[in-house]
Amino acid sequence: MDSGWVINLKSFLISLVVAVLLGPLVIPLLRRLKLGQNVRSDGPARHLQKSGTPTMGGVIFLAGVTVSGLLLAGRSAEGLMVLGITLAFGLIGLLDDFIKVYFKRPLGLRAREKLLGQVLFSILFCILCLSALGRGTVFFVPFSGFFVPGGLSWEPGVILFTVIGVVVIVSTANAVNLTDGLDGLAAGVTVLVSLAYMFISKDLGKNGVAVIMAAVAGGCLGFLFFNRHPASVFMGDTGSLALGACLGAAAIVTRTELFLLIIGGVFVLETLSVILQVISFQLFDRRIFLMSPLHHHFELCNWSERKVALVFWVATLVFIAAGLAGFYKLN
Repeated sequence: MDSGWVINLKSFLISLVVAVLLGPLVIPLLRRLKLGQNVRSDGPARHLQKSGTPTMGGVIFLAGVTVSGLLLAGRSAEGLMVLGITLAFGLIGLLDDFIKVYFKRPLGLRAREKLLGQVLFSILFCILCLSALGRGTVFFVPFSGFFVPGGLSWEPGVILFTVIGVVVIVSTANAVNLTDGLDGLAAGVTVLVSLAYMFISKDLGKNGVAVIMAAVAGGCLGFLFFNRHPASVFMGDTGSLALGACLGAAAIVTRTELFLLIIGGVFVLETLSVILQVISFQLFDRRIFLMSPLHHHFELCNWSERKVALVFWVATLVFIAAGLAGFYKLN
């Protein structure tokens, strides 16, 4: 077996084991600290019974990702950059979760505060990317069989790269955050998407990034032992923002930002459902969905949480198949 795949398997297993071992230690600690989720009253009625469930559980899989990353990707600048932006967004989420549960502010950090932190960390990541990778506007185009070279001079190329990078990271982080509304949903989808990006990263020679993606998949799978319905812990913004930033960063380093729109199709649909709902209500005073994000619509159609999560996982597999088909057509 290719030594690279052996390392990826080790990364997956280390992160998985760390998450499984940490869960029984962290969850009771979160309960003792009374770091329980405050469930919003305007959500589905069945969610009210989840009030008090420990949140900030993202630290469980982030610990595994960090251990795997430092052990197996410590010599890869690209891998460390992806790990760094993951932990940076996890820190923003941790602060957000803490404010929600400690100060009883259901929305946590103010939107502009959260966005400012996300943008600043994303800009720093893009600057480090340009310093380490030395390239700007080159993008792989799905299903086309070719890629688009930027052809821009240094300054415009840097600006364009940074703008695109910030948009990709921030939007993906918040898309995963929107998806994290049902037991096991975001974690399960992320297991699959990160595995897809492990293959893409390995195929493009980004071995450090592949290690991180394998670790994310393993950590999230371990977390699912505790987050599947009925969940004993939620990942919170600590986990969801970190996962989204990680996926966005991996897409940037591999220059497959357009593929992320396909492979992460569930995240895209969840985000679009919110945008369309807001636009429709403001312009026409009508709602397209019973509730947004999209998973809540299906809940109100009397689908169980398990059914919604399973259908969204299967949909993710379909999106991944389409995305990888487009990717491997380039090779």
